[in-house]
Amino acid sequence: MKIHKNNAVRMFVLAGLAAAVLAGCEKKEDTGSAENLGRKIDQAAAQGAVELHKMGEQAGKALEKAGEKLQGKSDAAKSDDKKQEDKK
Repeated sequence: MKIHKNNAVRMFVLAGLAAAVLAGCEKKEDTGSAENLGRKIDQAAAQGAVELHKMGEQAGKALEKAGEKLQGKSDAAKSDDKKQEDKK
C-alpha cells in the first residue's frame, strides 16, 4: 500500500474534522463555553494523534515491504551477475 504525503495530510485533516464534529455532538454540560471548547479541542487533538499514529504504522509497513522488494531485486541482480561471470 503506497501512502503519499498528500493522502496522509488528507487523512489527518479528515480525522481532525471528524473528531471535531463528534465532539460538537456531545451532550451539553453546565460548564462554561470556554471549558467546553477546550475539552473539544483536547478530544480532537487526541483523535488526531491516534490517526497520525495509525498512518505512521501504515507508512512503516509500506516502507518495510518496499525494502523487502528492493532486497529481492538486489539479490536477483547479484545472482545474474554471478551467472554472467561464471560463463566467462
